[in-house]
Amino acid sequence: MPDLKKREKILDALQELLETKNIKYISVSEIASKAGIGKGSIYYYFPSKDAIVDALIERSYAQPLQTAKNLAEQTEVSSFTRMAMLFQACRNSSAAFLNQNQHSITSTSAQDLAFLHQKYLRYLISELKPALTVIIQQGITCGEIHFDHPAALAEIALIVLAVKLDNSLLPSSTEDIEETLKGLIALLERGTDVPPGTLGYLSIK
Repeated sequence: MPDLKKREKILDALQELLETKNIKYISVSEIASKAGIGKGSIYYYFPSKDAIVDALIERSYAQPLQTAKNLAEQTEVSSFTRMAMLFQACRNSSAAFLNQNQHSITSTSAQDLAFLHQKYLRYLISELKPALTVIIQQGITCGEIHFDHPAALAEIALIVLAVKLDNSLLPSSTEDIEETLKGLIALLERGTDVPPGTLGYLSIK
């Protein structure tokens, strides 16, 4: 049975190495040495270095994403409120990612940072999409939302949110990002036939 403490040591080792080295120069052997375990032991927990990076990203942002997933179960709260809360969780998760990059992974090259961003965005969208789809479907079922493709709507909203809030693919000013997010909310409200202002809009300030 996997030793969870050893697994955490491996992730801690990679996180510490990322503070001073670029990803492409970090080997599995170096991670193992930093973690104080044999190289062969790492493959018992992770099939590759890429998988270790994925697990580190998942661990770093598990809490805000779990909070978002829990919203799908709170049916006593309106679908609109839960959608707004989920969008806020997305914003908080993106802010945490950017903050860690700015203050911890200080020596990461632009290419490696883009690599981390890509992995983060894929993880964020894939993890939040099911929860948002459920919330939208619940809104459709109770007549609050009028739309025929809840999963597609969830994916579109999350892609726009994640890309704009991450702000690495298309760097924009705070004002431009705010304007895009307000536009997204307006489109969501019109497309789902709900009154303007129902969802509000995300603040990134």
